[in-house]
Amino acid sequence: MDNNHKLPLEMVYHWEAAKAEAVYLTQPMGGGQVIDYTWRRAVGEARRMASYLKSLNLPEGSRIGIVSKNCAHWIMSDWAIWMAGHVSVPLYPTLNADTVRYILDHSGCEVLFVGKLDDWDSMKSGVPESVRCLSYPLSPPNDFKSWDDIIATFPPLEGKVHRDAKELASIVYTSGSTGKPKGVMLSFENMAYAAAGGVDALDVSGSERMLSYLPLSHVFERFVVELGSMHKGFHLYFAESLDTFVEDLRRAQPTLFLAVPRIWTKFQHGVFEKMPKEKLERLMRVPLLRRVVKKKILANLGLQHVKFAGSGSAPLSHDILEWYRGLGLELLEGYGMSENFAYSHMTKPGRARTGYVGEGLPGVEVKISEQGEVLVKSPATMMGYYRDEEKTRETMTEDGFLKTGDKGEIDELGRLRLTGRIKEIFKTSKGKYVAPAPIENRLMSHPDIEMVCVSGENYPQPHCLVMLSEEAQRRRLDEGYRRELEQSFSDLLKEVNQTVDPHEQLQFIAVVQDEWSMENDFLTPTMKLKRNVVEDAYRPDLEQWYSSRQPVIWQ
Repeated sequence: MDNNHKLPLEMVYHWEAAKAEAVYLTQPMGGGQVIDYTWRRAVGEARRMASYLKSLNLPEGSRIGIVSKNCAHWIMSDWAIWMAGHVSVPLYPTLNADTVRYILDHSGCEVLFVGKLDDWDSMKSGVPESVRCLSYPLSPPNDFKSWDDIIATFPPLEGKVHRDAKELASIVYTSGSTGKPKGVMLSFENMAYAAAGGVDALDVSGSERMLSYLPLSHVFERFVVELGSMHKGFHLYFAESLDTFVEDLRRAQPTLFLAVPRIWTKFQHGVFEKMPKEKLERLMRVPLLRRVVKKKILANLGLQHVKFAGSGSAPLSHDILEWYRGLGLELLEGYGMSENFAYSHMTKPGRARTGYVGEGLPGVEVKISEQGEVLVKSPATMMGYYRDEEKTRETMTEDGFLKTGDKGEIDELGRLRLTGRIKEIFKTSKGKYVAPAPIENRLMSHPDIEMVCVSGENYPQPHCLVMLSEEAQRRRLDEGYRRELEQSFSDLLKEVNQTVDPHEQLQFIAVVQDEWSMENDFLTPTMKLKRNVVEDAYRPDLEQWYSSRQPVIWQ
């Protein structure tokens, strides 16, 4: 492995010496208090925790879980687990007790770091009694051994523990939009390769600032934020809570910023609430005002210093993408999976093409199968699924390519366009196939729509279920507003139907009452729609909706 692909722990030791007194992690503690961890302090605390983990005499390569929202201790725990010779198993901080139990049992976790959580009470019954729990300074009330007591008692683990490139570093459980989560096995080499390729592709330097708030248990955040910062040594800030998010952003003044589509949509809705879309567009047409307005919007969002912003985890509506680019924010889409540590494709600055997720990152080989499936291969591709050789064989081709499950096409510049999930494509009663994703993208451009699901298997035409934005949901009972919205959805339906093939034309838009969230199991922890759950919830109403022959239906 060349110097550019330093393994994770080698990077940690490098900055411990080279940037000992530089601040690496800034952690809000509540009540306006903030703790800055220098590289020396962060690595020092991880070494002491590693010393404690070694004292437990667990078998080499034992699995140790981390269930916490993002915080400085999450990253230090990851390092400590690796230094002690073990494997980290991140769990989403929003899982229910059943999924917690499944992951801890399946991975055979011996120890669990229980960190910053909003609802530990609904999770804790999923932790088997055999698992030893440890707590962070920001953990909910508990009687576990605490981080601060451990590091006050145990000496730092000396020297530089070496972990082999091919060794298992972490088992990441997929967010499970269908069935049980699968344990993706990632080696130290997988992580190192992705970190080096990602920071090089974006020309990231050691002087960047990032706010870490998307779950570190998800590969997208872990690859860019944790591993990226370890590779280049830049400063990470953490968010305290949703309520303080804007303050947290302003404190960090990030130069790189990641978000999922739902957050970009919410930001845009927030801007339109302060200034209606039409008025904003009018101001943007005045050359003297345009620059001032753009700067003001970005400054209010806390994004005025951002060189590159990234969106991933699901497709972003083209209109929203173009809107941000119009503000002067270089918003780049990326594409990847847990199975390749999110290291696959990225839009390159100045080479974006609307509707495309960019080009293969350095070292990524891509091809399209005869069935139209995107196949990807790189040194970041997983070792396989933990304790599931059969599933591993199904997911890999004989020549080592990962079957992504996505349909796609590649243009003459090597940019990839995703045209839908192979398993999501459904058949109408007329025997025609419909790919929902491209139609959903068109519908998502409407400012009052937060989420959308196109469906209609075994019906003559597809239909669309729509969840309103927060503001629209609040006003849905106001009759005048509702009439306006209905007209606007009716126009949208006509507009979209003119752009698709006859068999893809939507018969109606149904505006649902429910909020689709993780709590009611409509969304995965990464905010992806659980299509089967959504479809099942509204199936009893479909006959009536289809027979009503109305273009817009209110549930």
